[in-house]
Amino acid sequence: MVLSIIRLSEIKSWVWPSVLLALGNGIFVLAGNTFPSRTLTGIRWGFLAAFFALTAAGLFSHLRNSRSVATAQLYTAVNVYLLLGLLWATLYLAIDAFSPGSIQIGSHAADRQTELLYFSLVTLSTIGYGDIVPLSGEARILAALEGVTGVLYIAITVALLVSRFRSEPLD
Repeated sequence: MVLSIIRLSEIKSWVWPSVLLALGNGIFVLAGNTFPSRTLTGIRWGFLAAFFALTAAGLFSHLRNSRSVATAQLYTAVNVYLLLGLLWATLYLAIDAFSPGSIQIGSHAADRQTELLYFSLVTLSTIGYGDIVPLSGEARILAALEGVTGVLYIAITVALLVSRFRSEPLD
């Protein structure tokens, strides 16, 4: 979270909303640890999802407005992709907190958070091993939207980077 805020500090208009979402998440983490409740846990994951969404949108906007392709833009593109994976993982965790049993995890589950992050990355990349299954309608729609997001992000980002690369003057 701290590194994302530092990176967003270069884009002035994006930093304060991200700081407020990070603080809101921190408050609900403390509240949830003090007063264990599924609702507080779900709200915590919702705040974190909003933070990841804002961070990914800010960094993608920065990437879209860049005029050249350098190592920083490539790292930003990878960072946005990983933030999208974290965003969807926190959405799954929020659904899991509000509606337990909406996502079926295999019999050898290590940790729900780790398993749902794994599920998110596998779904975002559209690999879809099938070892974790969304059961509720909401979870299934989220998984489908995540797959579409992963494909569209790769297509749009490659198109942006190639267009910037092609428009650079040759020496």
